[in-house]
Amino acid sequence: MEFEDLKRVPHSLEAEQSIIGSLIVDYRCMEELAAILRPEHFYVDKYGKVYSVITEMYMTSAKIDFVTVLDRVVAAGIYEEEEGKKLLYDMASSVPSAKNAAAYAKIVVQKYNLRRLLSICEEITEDCYSGGEDVQDILDKAEAKIFELRDTQSNTTMVELKTAILQSFQNVSKIAQDPSANAGLQTNFRDLDRVLSGFGKSDLILLAARPGLGKTSFALNIAMNVGLQGKTVAIFSLEMSNEQLANRLLASDSGVDNKKFRTGQLSPNEWVRLAQSSSILAKTNVYLDDTPDMTVAQMKAKLRRLPALDLVIVDYMQLMSSGTKTNSRQEAVSEISRSMKMMAKEFNVPVLCLSQLSRASEKREGDKRPMPSDLRESGSIEQDADAIMFLYNDSLYNKETANPNKIELIIAKNRHGPTETVFLSWNKTLTKFGNFKAKKEAIPLPDEAPPV
Repeated sequence: MEFEDLKRVPHSLEAEQSIIGSLIVDYRCMEELAAILRPEHFYVDKYGKVYSVITEMYMTSAKIDFVTVLDRVVAAGIYEEEEGKKLLYDMASSVPSAKNAAAYAKIVVQKYNLRRLLSICEEITEDCYSGGEDVQDILDKAEAKIFELRDTQSNTTMVELKTAILQSFQNVSKIAQDPSANAGLQTNFRDLDRVLSGFGKSDLILLAARPGLGKTSFALNIAMNVGLQGKTVAIFSLEMSNEQLANRLLASDSGVDNKKFRTGQLSPNEWVRLAQSSSILAKTNVYLDDTPDMTVAQMKAKLRRLPALDLVIVDYMQLMSSGTKTNSRQEAVSEISRSMKMMAKEFNVPVLCLSQLSRASEKREGDKRPMPSDLRESGSIEQDADAIMFLYNDSLYNKETANPNKIELIIAKNRHGPTETVFLSWNKTLTKFGNFKAKKEAIPLPDEAPPV
């Protein structure tokens, strides 16, 4: 690159110098800077190294002022003493206001993103000229890189341990002040939230059951509960149409029999309830997509266009396409599973993925409760998932003793905590799950009152 081109590279020396000057004048502004600024954001490499030194000092509670920073910078070999003294003094004395440090940081990050965008454009141009890749692959790669820049929290480069530890300290401090800050996305299913502590960000949660046990209904109930909290939910249904999904959501919320949607034979009271539910659900940020045979790459392209995102639901994994040639269906599903986990991590949201079970549990003697090994075309699904849940209705096998409206939710894997079986209530007519409430047994009265 020519010298004239170097001068045109997006950067702001004034903003970078003002950040270091602000930290020398008032180190407390590091609390804001740590959340948005990293050493690699600096255009001048030595400025980034000075920022890294100050970050380490802050993390270890070392005294931060002109003298101590100069000593550390010289010891690290970033600047010679005379050069460093003049530079740091000029930075500290000329900073407009340490209170504006966050604003300076945003300028630096913006310039960094412009440089990254220029670099990405060069990479895309090279891919197009090479002609060695499929056009769809180039498009997906280009889109992923560009949309990555929109997420200011995205971290696509290696992070020094001290930077990660500083962020960890800050998170612990927030949790100490507000314990709910560490809670995952709440499903409003009491016992499920208790065991999993809510759905964690970047978690892949697998929900499986034999056909007809209500896994789609349970997923939709979770979507509705999350949507009513003001969160954004994306539902990819590869089996049911958008209309069918909407009917189920309305039936569940309004208390109107799902079968009546096919005939339209509703009572006046049911019409009122339906209208009320329609008005409530229409205000939620729930998005539906019933495109068949979808790939993970296509899902990601659609998710990037949403204004916000808190939860992704996929119904169901075995109907997806891997988008590549594989030797077996098990290999394809394993590839899809890995891609789903990567998608959860990329968007930093929980992904609830539904899955089929093989007939292995049906063939077992005695206990028919499913296990992770019963997952159809399991491959690496067990390994990729952060949590694995099974729906099980004991009344299908023990009709005389089991309650058909009491469903077991078997949490067979929980990467972040214990495994446990919790119970849900089930209303088949409304395709609705709820928190199970055990009936209290009546306490028999004694024949005679005890003596006073």
